[in-house]
Amino acid sequence: MTILSRRTFLELAGLTSAGLLGGCSGNAGSDNFSVPVFSDVHFQPFIDPFLPDNITLNPVTTAANKALLAQLDVADASAWPAIFAGAANSAPSTPLTDTNYTLLGLALDSIKQNLGTSPAVLFTGDFLGHGMNYLYLSYATVANKTSAHADAFVDKTLTFVLQQIRAAVGTIPVYFALGNCDSYSDEGPGRTFLAKNAQQLYTLALNGAGNQQDVISTLTSGGYYSVEPAGMNLMIIALNTFALSPSVVANTTMINDQFTWFDDKLAQASAAGKKVWLLMHAPPGAVEDATAQSANGNGQITVATMMWVGGNQKTFMDTIEKYPGLIAMSLAGHTHMDEFRLMSPGNALAISAGISPYFGNNPAYKIFALDGLSLAPTDYSAVNFNLQALPLPSRFTSYYTFSQAYDLEGPLAASFSELFLALLASNAEKTQYQGAFYSGNNALNPINSTNWPVFWCGIGYMVENDFLTAVNSF
Repeated sequence: MTILSRRTFLELAGLTSAGLLGGCSGNAGSDNFSVPVFSDVHFQPFIDPFLPDNITLNPVTTAANKALLAQLDVADASAWPAIFAGAANSAPSTPLTDTNYTLLGLALDSIKQNLGTSPAVLFTGDFLGHGMNYLYLSYATVANKTSAHADAFVDKTLTFVLQQIRAAVGTIPVYFALGNCDSYSDEGPGRTFLAKNAQQLYTLALNGAGNQQDVISTLTSGGYYSVEPAGMNLMIIALNTFALSPSVVANTTMINDQFTWFDDKLAQASAAGKKVWLLMHAPPGAVEDATAQSANGNGQITVATMMWVGGNQKTFMDTIEKYPGLIAMSLAGHTHMDEFRLMSPGNALAISAGISPYFGNNPAYKIFALDGLSLAPTDYSAVNFNLQALPLPSRFTSYYTFSQAYDLEGPLAASFSELFLALLASNAEKTQYQGAFYSGNNALNPINSTNWPVFWCGIGYMVENDFLTAVNSF
């Protein structure tokens, strides 16, 4: 891929020169619809237990958490709401903590209110909070407590979260990808976790959508699956992308099996004339905030922290590029930020901010408008909960609508490509994008004039060497 400097981009006469645009025309179907998309719930049954990268227990809440866990541990998940209702902390989660019961309820109430006639709800990973096993073993008073006790509590917490989501959305299927915290280790779902939880994920999340045997088989073997919703001419593919990360011990067999399966599924969808929605947790490309921390005073970087191992990313890119125009929508989470990425020509990726404010973001989710014929997104509205407001709001509220904020209409993939270049030419659009990155929490937003090239180049350059060159030639 040719690396273009900022000056070159601004001098381009046409957007197609960047090599990132798909088709700019779309069909306006009569059966257009909307779909809520949320991510990174990270439900934590404990009261503000710790901050990011600091697992020292909060001494103020330790006693309360021990008492709370003593009740939760012996109760069925269906009885947890009554226990939480009697707990001391009824305020929503504060910045830099996971989602508590109050915030979970506010988020699900808002999603319920915005369901409309949507045929689905989409979730891009991390039902569970950070460090669940560690916290359980720290707070549990049960005699001879072991990791098996902690694992059982994690399973029950997942049951609770799925029950709460199911109660909010009724019978609508919740198509999901699994995240790194959907596990016993925070390093992605392992075989034991998957074997214990595949059935309840199928029953409570998917609500029986898809072929049960096929879904449970691939979920159990590798944390991925596909579903073909009835009457939609669509295949939904959910990948286990955290398994592709350099931060975990690679399971080469599972990774190769997943890629082979992924290629087969795309081929099947293409042959059947179906469109594809692709769900992932960790996206391809750079870890922008971590990389930005290494930028020097001139914004230059010598290394980049990447989401995936380079070989895994190349295999993925090669696979999706074999099927141009097939993938109508790609979604991810993990970063907790409101952002987008241009994976390859015609393949744009939308990332929804997290419900959990663990990384300083305001809790948020999106509602995507989709064209009824192409099944591709044409717009979205962001909904957030402003943790900086005084007094705190009583509910999630409308934050912004993409088409209005950026004055762009048509297929969202093409709009994203236009916006990528406009972020260089327009201070107003750059300010909007930077402000929305943390869903409105500018007090903790790390983007500044020095490190902005890292965040901008992270949108359009997925390959590490291309990304490094683009940042340093900005």
